[in-house]
This record gives sequence, C-alpha cells and structure tokens, in this order.
Amino acid sequence: MTDPFGSAKGTAAPPATAGPPVRGPWPPALVDREPLLARARDHLTAGGSVVLTGPAGIGKSTLLGTLAAEFTDHRVLRCSLSETERHLPFLGLIDLLAETGDDLLESLPKHQRAMLESALLRGDDPVGERDVLGLRVAVLAAFRNLCAAGPVLLVVDDAQWLDAPSAELLAFIARRAGSLPLRALAGLRTGPGDPQDPPGLCPPPVVTLPVPPMTVAEVGGLLGGLGLPRAVLAKVHRASDGNPFFALELGRALADHGEPLDPAAPLPVPDGLRTLMLGRLFALSSGARHTLLIACAAARPTLALLRGAGRPEAAADIAEARHAGIVAPGDVVRFTHPLLSAVLYAESPERDRLAAHAALADAVTDPVERARHLAAVAPGRDAQVAETLSEAATAARRRGARAAAARLGLLAAERTTKPEAEPELRLTAAEDALAAGEFAMARGIAEDVLAEASLPAERVRAWIVLLDSCGQALAELDDVFPRALADARDDPALLAPLHYRLAWRAWLVKGSARRAREEAARAARLAAEAGDRNTELLALTSQALAEFHVGSPEAERTMARALAGPQDPAIRLGHNGPVYLRYRHHLLHDRLEEARGELRSLTYAVRQRGLVESLFMCLYGSAQVEMARGRCDRALDLAYQCLRLAEDSELSQGPAWCAVAFTEAAGGSLDRGLAAAERGVGHSEDDGDLLFLPTTLHALGHIRLLRGDAAGAVGALRRVRRLETAQGLAEPALRRWHADLAEALTATGAIAEAEGLIEETRRDAVRLGRRSVLATLDRAAAVVTAARGDVEVALHCMERAVASLAALPYPIEEGRARLELGRLALRAGNAAAAREALHGARRVLLRAKAAPWLAAVTSELDRLDLGAPPAAGDGDPLRALSGMERRVATLVAEGATNREIAARLFVSIKTVEAALTRSYRKLGVRSRVGLTRIIAVPRPEDRSA
Repeated sequence: MTDPFGSAKGTAAPPATAGPPVRGPWPPALVDREPLLARARDHLTAGGSVVLTGPAGIGKSTLLGTLAAEFTDHRVLRCSLSETERHLPFLGLIDLLAETGDDLLESLPKHQRAMLESALLRGDDPVGERDVLGLRVAVLAAFRNLCAAGPVLLVVDDAQWLDAPSAELLAFIARRAGSLPLRALAGLRTGPGDPQDPPGLCPPPVVTLPVPPMTVAEVGGLLGGLGLPRAVLAKVHRASDGNPFFALELGRALADHGEPLDPAAPLPVPDGLRTLMLGRLFALSSGARHTLLIACAAARPTLALLRGAGRPEAAADIAEARHAGIVAPGDVVRFTHPLLSAVLYAESPERDRLAAHAALADAVTDPVERARHLAAVAPGRDAQVAETLSEAATAARRRGARAAAARLGLLAAERTTKPEAEPELRLTAAEDALAAGEFAMARGIAEDVLAEASLPAERVRAWIVLLDSCGQALAELDDVFPRALADARDDPALLAPLHYRLAWRAWLVKGSARRAREEAARAARLAAEAGDRNTELLALTSQALAEFHVGSPEAERTMARALAGPQDPAIRLGHNGPVYLRYRHHLLHDRLEEARGELRSLTYAVRQRGLVESLFMCLYGSAQVEMARGRCDRALDLAYQCLRLAEDSELSQGPAWCAVAFTEAAGGSLDRGLAAAERGVGHSEDDGDLLFLPTTLHALGHIRLLRGDAAGAVGALRRVRRLETAQGLAEPALRRWHADLAEALTATGAIAEAEGLIEETRRDAVRLGRRSVLATLDRAAAVVTAARGDVEVALHCMERAVASLAALPYPIEEGRARLELGRLALRAGNAAAAREALHGARRVLLRAKAAPWLAAVTSELDRLDLGAPPAAGDGDPLRALSGMERRVATLVAEGATNREIAARLFVSIKTVEAALTRSYRKLGVRSRVGLTRIIAVPRPEDRSA
C-alpha cells in the first residue's frame, strides 16, 4: 500500500498456482524499442548512417525493417546476407541493385555500363582484376544517377557476411558520397568469433547503436499470451540474456510443457537450442565439463572456489572453455551466454549435479549459499537443514536480499520437522516476498496458510499478507476485511493492523479522507493499547497524511507524535513511515533542498534493506523534487528508473507513468508525456485507485494545456476538482492543479468559473501559508484579468507573480511566469519589455533544460522578431500554415538548416522535415528557394525603416 502522495503495488494478479501455460502458438507482443528507433531515425533524417550491432537474435533485422519502412520518400536498396554466401563475389551489390532495372544501366556511358553489367552478371564477361578501378567509377556513377532522382537508403542486414568485393565498392562510394542524398542502415552481428565491422561501409557521419537486451517486462510482453508467473519470466529473461529469439524459443518450450513450471526447476530448453549449446559444450574435454558443472551450481564461481570444491585442475579447464568461447575472461567464471550454463546443468546426470552441490556445500563459507547447496543435496524433512535454511534466510534479510530470504524461508518451512513452526516460517517468507516485490509468491504462501491454520494470529497475519499484496487494487478484496475482522475478534493487537489497512481502503476505494483519518486514529489507539509501537507509528503517519489533505491544523501535532519516541528502522525508513512523511512536509513548505536530503538518505537505506516498494516511492519522490528544482534531465532519469522498477516487479505502473508524464512535460517531449499520462490514467482506473487517479489526471490535463488543447485540459482537470471535493480535500499544495485549470478555463471562455476557483484556492493557501501556491495563482489571475481586457492590471499582477516565484526554488514556474509576462507585454505593444521578459524566461529555462517550455519561448521570440503576423486575408503569405509550420518556414527563409531549426525549436529533425513537407503542399512550392521567395522576410533594417 502507499501514501496519498504516491503509489505502490499493482493490480492483484492471478496466484502463482494459476493453470497451465497456453499450448501451441500465441501472438507475441511487439517489444517497445522506441528510444533506440528514435535515435536511429533522427540520425538518418539528419543525413547520417546508422549501424545496429548486437548478437544473433537480438532483433537487428526487425529494427532495420521498421526503420526502412518509415523512409517512404527514399529509394530503399536492400541486401540480406548469409555466412554460406560470403565468398560469392559481388553478391551484395547484386542484391542491392536487383530492383533498379535496366534504366539505371542505360544511364551510364557504354564502357561503364559494360563493366557494371558484368559485375551484376547481366553481361557476358566477368570483371577482371585489371578492371577494378573502372568498376569502382561505374558503380559510383550509377549511385550518383540514382541519387539525382531522389534520396537513397541502403539497407545491409548481417553486414559481417558481406562479400569482400561488394564491401570494397560500398566503402569506395561512402568515401566519395559527399553531398549526395545517400545514407546507409546496416546490421552487424557482434559476439565471440564474429567478424569485425567492415571498415568504411557506410557514408559518414556514422553512428553505431548497440541493440540492448530486453528487460524482464519486455520479455513478459513478448510472451504475454503464456500467462507465466513473474518468477518463471525472470528465469526466461536470465536464460535468454534478454535475447528475443532465445526468449521466444524458451517460450515455445514452456507452451509445449503442458503444466505449471516450478520456479525452482530448470527451464525446458527446446531441442534446437539444446542441440546448438550441447554441440559447443561437448567439444570440451570431460574434465572441463565437470568443472563447468560446478561453476553452474555456484553463485559466484572463482578459480579458488572451484579448486576448493575438488577441481585442482580448474585453471586449465577454464582456460580451455575460454578458448572455445564458452566462458568470458575475468576473475569470476561467467558463461558467454546463460543458456550454455542452463543446458549443461539440465543435461548433466542427477548424481553429478548432487555431487557438485555437495562439494560446494563443503567449500563455500557464505551461510546463505551453503544453505542453498545443503537443501539441494538433502531433500526431505531434516531438522538441522531446516535450521540452517532459517538462519540463512535471516542473514539474507539483513543483507537486503529479501527475495533470497523468502525462498530460503520457504525451503526451511518445507524441511522442518516441527509442524507447529511451519506457519511462522511460511508467513515470514511471505513477508519477505512482499518486501522484495514478489507479490504473487506472497499471495500463494498466504493462501496455503489460510487453508490450514486455525490460530487467529496466524490467520490474521495471512489475511494481511493478502491485503498488502494487492496494492492499489483493494476494491478486489472487499470480502477479505469482514473475514479478517472476524478472525481478530476483540484482540487489539490483531485489530490494530487491520484498521490501519481499512484507512487505506477508505482512501483508495471510497475516496474519503475523513473516513481514512477515523480508521487511522482508531488503529493508533488500538496499537497503543496492545503495545504495538510499529503499527502505532504507521497509523499515526496515515492519520497525519489525511489531516494534511483536509487542511486540518491537527496535522502538525500528529506528525510530531509519529516522529517522537522509539523508531524501528524498518518502519521509520519505509515509504509509509514518518520519515517519508517529513519529506512530503518539506515540500508543502517549499523546502526543496531539505526534501531532497531526506529522500537521498531514505533511498540509500531502502536499497540496503531490499525494500522494493519503498525504493519505488523514493524514486518517484526524487523525480518530483528534481523536476521542481529545475533539474529536468535528472528528473527524467529518475522517472524512467521508477518505471523500469515497476515493470520489473509487480508494482502498479500507474504512478510510474505519471512520473514519466510530468517529467517529459517539463524537460522532454510533450508527445511522449501525453502518451505516458494516458497510460497512467488507464492503470489507475483499472486499479480503482481513487487516491492516485487525481494526480494522474492532473498530469493529463497539464500536458493537454501545454499542447494548446484547452478544452481537453478542462475536461481532465475538472475531474480532478470533483474527485478532491468528494474526498474532502483542502490542501492546495499537494497536487497543484488549480492554476492550470484556471488558465484552461480562461482559454475556453469560462472566465467566471476561473475567477471563482482562484478565489476559493487563494483562501486555503492564505490560511495554510502556501507561498508558492499563491504565486502560481497570481500568474493565473493575471491571465484571467487579461482575458477580461485589462492588460495593464494583468501586467502588474504578472510582475508580482514573477517576483514571488524568483524568490522561491521553482525555476520552471518562474520561467513560465516570465513567458506569460512577455506575452502580455507583446499584447500591450511594448516590444522591448516583451523581449526582456522572454530572454529572462529563456535564461531560467535553459538552466533547467526545460525543452518544451524553451520551445514555447522560442516561438514567442520568433514572433516578436518578425512582428505580429497580419490577420488572415490581409496578404499574410503564411496564413494557411499552423504555428509549427509557420515557425519552421520563417527560419528556412532566414537561411537556417534543418538541424539548426530543430535545435532552435527543440524538436527532432524529422519533425522539421514533416513541417516543411506540409508547408510546401499548402503553399504550392517545391523547394526551400520557392518557400523563401513567397515569404520574402524583410531584413531588420528594412523593418526599422
């Protein structure tokens, strides 16, 4: 569960004991490689060439095809190569020019045509060694003729297999491409024993982009139709090393497996991959394979450990494996691909695997790893093994390895000879799984305990695990609370944690801050009566949060009670604990540096303890703080870290997408921000999360406003207002949507509603002393006043807002106010004041790297430099163009290149080219020259005259 400022776990997923995987074929989902595609696309659009590198199966061919399909205005020449054909001369060139037809040959002089026909096997005589120079000239002439008809894109897949004569000809052309509209897109396999990059294959400038392995979430998307538990998906990801080809093959083997896979069991490896891997492994000596089997079973196999496990010749064996490309160089033995390890372990006889574990159990000194090997060697119930496993789980927990602690604890429960100890061991393992973000595992354990336990304490503890594992989707477990309360009877020690969770239910499901406060206060009283200080701290923190939301003066005193007295580090440092509350309290009072300091300390602590959900919340909060501080690049990085953590665990993705939306709107792309906001709203609505839905809707409305969609912004932000009103909230410094809604309402003509909102919010902000909220309300009030027609009063109000925000640590808000001040000054006819305000906004926003806002400032400065555009119908040559098209066309007329325009407007080069294409069509011209002639922008001295 989470606090009202953030989020936590995701929608309740099926239990780990769900039915068998889907059999037969399934439609694998497309993997999102948009960041890589965007980089490649931008470089190609700018006139460069791109080489995609990576191992076989990583997806280079798919990416090449996707990119090539986007360049519809290019003539695309392709060749797809194979190892068996690399010795056939000129085959690459033949493939590239296969669809050019005879017209290309006929455009060449007779002697050049004869040479090229010969190389392409369209003539009678083969090319001889003495004709190489002539052939080079002929091929260069052919490509010049092709480029004269339009831009050309060469697509060379598996470039490492390109035959030498074709590679030499392409390198010759690349060196002499010059200003030709010729670029190349190549895929190059990299890995042990693979050929190196053919030198100079692509026309410069060339960028090399490694294709990254997929994340766990992307593997899950690829195999989404199989319904695999997360633990099995994680195994597939590790075994495939994030390679989509291997992941799909493993997925097909799982689909044919026909029954649920035990996450602890080896993955079924399809015959094709097993044969491929075994062929490499059985080329080794039996001694080397024996040593590698022990390395497979060890967590961190070093030569010293292998020697200690009975392999005195380990150094020679590992050197043999390294020479065969099976083991990578390094102090720790690491297989060049995880499937080699998986296949060797799975195909080894059971007696050899048990012997490896037994040898390692004697050799390792780490208690956690020793317990794991003992459990493998001694199946069945054994008191000593159970005790060793339980001690190892405790050690793993202290290290912050909560997932390992959960699995060791579960093994201890399965091996114990004391039936009365088994529920305690299982429930502790379930709580470790919760901390590690393994919610399906935790649910499965809790369901097993509830099926057998009769003691109220054990049953209530299991109910709590079920509740905590569903996160934001508490509505799906409404029937659990009555059953849990019935088991708790009148025991305050059992009732207190249940009422604490009822407080979260009041937030998430009922949307009632008042009810949340009542339940939290009751939980605190019950916990104090039972002497349960930890639950009391959590309940007091929840109570204080509810009181802050409703604007109650009791909030400060309740927070002080939560921060006073003894503090268990596990509670104090959690995201629902009082220290996280103190960070939020700093934000309410505009103390960004103090908030940042609290979060930095918390982040370090939760990483050490392995608390996945708390780490998620710290990353979310840090992204928010860095964005507010004007560190947009850092905020974007943190937001995407937050998203990756949510994708790789079972946390709700709604808050993570919301963080991405806000940070993209501040320092990235409004298009990406809008897409992220829409996804965030979808996740929050699917979870029935009335606590976080308003924040996500605020992100959606904010971005729509920035994109000029005032009506869409009003729709989203009015929803936020209705939700907060229904919840009884009166703290304007929490979500800060009020000024956005007021400005959107003004843009749609609802001025009276905007004025009422500003006045209502101002009363709460004054009562609570929220300076930054008052400053943004001044900005919104100035916009409303200007809409009423009183520009002079609006200017004074906006100047006050700028001065207030300049004294506060919110540079983006300051830049936004300066931008509005410039617009008002321009409207009042004061060009000098407008220019001063806009340049001030630019200075502030440049430091913040706030790209979307800088684009808006640049647009206003361009408008100022050109003078106000005449009204439609009075001779304005650009009246048919949109705002972006107008700005691009004007800069083209001033002589700027596409790259310069993209940098100045903070957009991609592809966006510039698209705007130009539309402008040509609308204005009836075919070139930059024609566009410039139509615009005929006067020089500054002409305008002054």
